[in-house]
Amino acid sequence: MKKSSHNKTVSETASQTASRSIQPELPVPSTTHSGKPLRVDGIEARTRLLDSALQLFAGRGYAKTSTREIARVAEVNISAISYYFGDKAGLYRAVFNDPRSNPNVDPAIFEQSETQLRDILSALMCSFTDSLKQGEMVEQCMKLHFREMLEPTGLWGEEIDTMIRPAHQGLVRLLCRYLGIRRADDDVHRLAFSVTGLAVSLMVSRDLMQVIRPALIARPKAIDVYSSRLADYAMAMCEDEKRRRFLHSSDNLTS
Repeated sequence: MKKSSHNKTVSETASQTASRSIQPELPVPSTTHSGKPLRVDGIEARTRLLDSALQLFAGRGYAKTSTREIARVAEVNISAISYYFGDKAGLYRAVFNDPRSNPNVDPAIFEQSETQLRDILSALMCSFTDSLKQGEMVEQCMKLHFREMLEPTGLWGEEIDTMIRPAHQGLVRLLCRYLGIRRADDDVHRLAFSVTGLAVSLMVSRDLMQVIRPALIARPKAIDVYSSRLADYAMAMCEDEKRRRFLHSSDNLTS
């Protein structure tokens, strides 16, 4: 991905912020900008900033969102941004990578035995669908990702390299063990993308479901049921690919 000097500055500044050592916690301002008492602890102040920044970054983009506006919406002193996140770039990185709305798939889950495929697929689906329980936050996260693709700062490409690619490769290795093959071919990669696509499509289609069939994701229990079904569908896809390969191999032996 080609980056402009502005994009490079965003990524480099954010990286420097992430690598700083943890400082002793400073007191959070006791009043809002209007002078009203505001009693929040450090965790709440940081969360306020993340939530407000997500809303503004998703709606306006990185360049058109000011730290002063974020602090105003969060009702904290603007200095809290530099304390918790270093600067605007550091706050943007924290928002973009917030695990509450942007789930991460641990590649280690794919290193288990292929005999546990159903359980692994279930854990994979839950890593995505659990974020739906955050409600509107996950919708804002999707908007933020779309904006990042259209107005890149470098974080989407970084997420692909550091999180998405390793998880995909881990899933591919697991599928190879399940299918009994040594090296992944295009069909294995197709299967891996199709499996994860089940969960991704659910997140992308959230607003559509709320119009057509809201009960499917209206409550945490309903989301858990949906997640379980997705694991079933993924398992069926894997079994079908295994059967297809067996039949193809049999045909080659008899021809």
